Amino acid sequence: MKKPELLAPVGTFESLHAAIRAGADAIYFGVEQLNMRTKSTPTITIEDIAEIAKVCQQHGIKAYLTLNTVMYDHDMQLASRIIRECKTHGIDAVIASDYAIFAMCREFGMPLHISTQANVSNIESVSFFAPMADVIVLARELTIKQVAHITSEVQRRNLKGISGDLIKIEAFVHGALCMAVSGKCYMSLHEKNASANRGACVQNCRRPYKVTDLETGNELVIDDEYIMSPKDLCTIDFMDQMIEAGIDVFKIEGRSKSAEYTYVTTKCYREAIDAVLDGSYNPEKITYWLSELEKVYNRGFWGGYFMGKKLGEWSKDPGSVATEKKVYIAKCTRYFPKIKVAEFTIESGQTNTGDTLLILGRNTGADKITLTELVVNGSKGSIAKRGDKITFPFESVLRPGDKLYKMVTSDA
Repeated sequence: MKKPELLAPVGTFESLHAAIRAGADAIYFGVEQLNMRTKSTPTITIEDIAEIAKVCQQHGIKAYLTLNTVMYDHDMQLASRIIRECKTHGIDAVIASDYAIFAMCREFGMPLHISTQANVSNIESVSFFAPMADVIVLARELTIKQVAHITSEVQRRNLKGISGDLIKIEAFVHGALCMAVSGKCYMSLHEKNASANRGACVQNCRRPYKVTDLETGNELVIDDEYIMSPKDLCTIDFMDQMIEAGIDVFKIEGRSKSAEYTYVTTKCYREAIDAVLDGSYNPEKITYWLSELEKVYNRGFWGGYFMGKKLGEWSKDPGSVATEKKVYIAKCTRYFPKIKVAEFTIESGQTNTGDTLLILGRNTGADKITLTELVVNGSKGSIAKRGDKITFPFESVLRPGDKLYKMVTSDA
């Protein structure tokens, strides 16, 4: 079996470093208003492209930039500028579904990946797009059998991408799913004049709805479920079958999620892929990975349509059902590199020795630690409250302003 590339989502610099530390082979991100997460993530700017490219090159991983919104005439100048910056700084590819972006990538010599928004669902579409691109992201509604047929036909037909190598097939393996075909939804546009296809989704589907019988006036709430809000995709319990299907790139959804989400999901899928390939993939490990994935943002899990399901599985809650949550407590004020000690000022709540803490740093990503020793205002202590300065050993170099959270169970 060939080893697939693991592609992690990045919406912030914290997420970037979290993905790297968790073992991603590549990351993808968007900039300005021309990506599908404009409304839901802090904006990465054009000026950040150079730094992202440099960090990825230093760590030997690939970086892809998404330009996958619907494009209008007034977007062309910005799109052209973004692609030029990508080419200048060595971003590895642009992910897009609009033919204008295809043409710009060809003009500037920028490698292209066909987005899932193109809804590629059969080998003939792959054959059509192959001469334009290096990677094609399949629609999310396919079964493993359909995907395996496409990958085998790529081999049989010797379908080559623009680089001259066999076209690569990419598929989503984890994260949020949309009720619309491959995420192309118009519900938000029709109700709120905020186009999901321009990155401005207001997530109407994540709310409860009643079904009304227009003849009798009777109203129903379907099984207490959010009937337009699918559970999240999770394939870690049939990762062996995903790899056997011949998929070249495994993609995790979540550019709008936190750095710890990026770290946990990437780490779990890194371990699962490696376990399949080295023969150590087993039910005990699957149970562990699922318990870890449940700790970060999720709406419950199902296997999507890969296993041949005809209907989706719907969430029973409006938001995350993660088993853990983070509570902000402190901000980094100093770091002492010679002795590798971090200093934080408590701004909210309190912390005790024995607590599990999460540190989010722009240059370090996401780190969980258990507080085994604590110095409060210069003296050894076991509890720190608002206004106290605390210090504890920490290996990675932190920056002033990096944040400290206490991890608690979600029912706490």
